[in-house]
Amino acid sequence: MAHLKRTTVIVASAMVALTACAPAGYDGANSSAAEPVAVAAAEPTAAAEPEASATADAPSADKGAPPADVQLTDQLIGKKVPRMGNVVTDQDGWVLYRFDKDSADPPQSNCVDKCAQVWPPALTDGNAQLQGVADEKVGTVTRQDGTRQLTIGGWPVYRYIGDKKPGQWKGQGVGGTWFVVDQNGKKNLTCVPTGTPKAVAPPATGDSGGSDGGGYSY
Repeated sequence: MAHLKRTTVIVASAMVALTACAPAGYDGANSSAAEPVAVAAAEPTAAAEPEASATADAPSADKGAPPADVQLTDQLIGKKVPRMGNVVTDQDGWVLYRFDKDSADPPQSNCVDKCAQVWPPALTDGNAQLQGVADEKVGTVTRQDGTRQLTIGGWPVYRYIGDKKPGQWKGQGVGGTWFVVDQNGKKNLTCVPTGTPKAVAPPATGDSGGSDGGGYSY
């Protein structure tokens, strides 16, 4: 990707046995959701998850600049966390996710309005640094509002406001469409909920409209 600078970092972490998958404090995003359990890791098929070129449709550096008050994702860091295994975080340690209703070929984000309040997109000015994520896997997509969002393997990536501290992954399996993303842009299916958790409600302020359909299932 033309606007990304790569840093060589060795990420070392011991693998944790796949037992008791739920991270501390996991509640499936609501009190009625079932606890996640360990399941065999599975890779989605290539047909279901096409990968896009890191430079496809990348806008020029002077376009799509996020508003001054929007936090940018300055780093993508590939690493392993207990129970979940391979994840990608931002510079502050927040685990990133992908959305099944998006597409990777071509890259497109369909999470807008209230959805984007619950799942803030990983926005970039084109200068994000990479640690443990291959440069060819990373690109950008232009969102409806003109801002640029980072992609991994063509898939737009997001944080989740239901995660209350770095390293949590309470968004895993929410709505049956949100999953932790790995360094290749694929779903990490090491730990999935036995039920279908619902997303937390959008923030009470800053309502930008849009329909949630009830239950915040996005």
